[in-house]
Amino acid sequence: MTESWFQSPTLTGTHVRLEPLVREHADALIAASDDPSIFRWTAAPINTHAEAVAYIEAAESNPDRVAFAQIDTRTDAVVGSTSLYQIAPAYRSLAIGYTWLSKSAQGTRINPEAKLLLLRRAFDDLGAVRVEWHTDEFNEQSRAAIAKLGAQYEGLLRKHRQRTDGSWRTTALFSMTDEDWPTIAPQLERRVRS
Repeated sequence: MTESWFQSPTLTGTHVRLEPLVREHADALIAASDDPSIFRWTAAPINTHAEAVAYIEAAESNPDRVAFAQIDTRTDAVVGSTSLYQIAPAYRSLAIGYTWLSKSAQGTRINPEAKLLLLRRAFDDLGAVRVEWHTDEFNEQSRAAIAKLGAQYEGLLRKHRQRTDGSWRTTALFSMTDEDWPTIAPQLERRVRS
């Protein structure tokens, strides 16, 4: 059932809840944008209501993207966003990205648990065989976080995306497969619990 790949269920963990991203989240996204540095490597910074709405509309208009608001379960506050994208049911693959977190939520259990929830969705619910991550080759924080999840570095995609300043980004590509998942899942679960 390929349509299930494009559904957007609420995914709930102990530290984070992933809700379908909707226009009503716009003001909360602005509040979560507590430091301009969190958007250094993205093409869509959120500083104004118009930018927040444009971010949400861009997600809604992309048929191969399912976007979520990341909500801290302790405070019920939106602390960022993340997405499944490049969803390809025929190849049983997808990517996780468009991820950003407020400075106040970085370094907490929110990001690893959000990834755990998305990976369970991909591998356990949808039967994916491959999940990818893409990040700017110079984004060391993102590259380290992806590797810490257990994803494997596969190489560089040269001139992969154009940046807002017109320059071309080389993308670092990471992946995880269904064969990796049984070993990685318990490690991620322990990381979220500890």
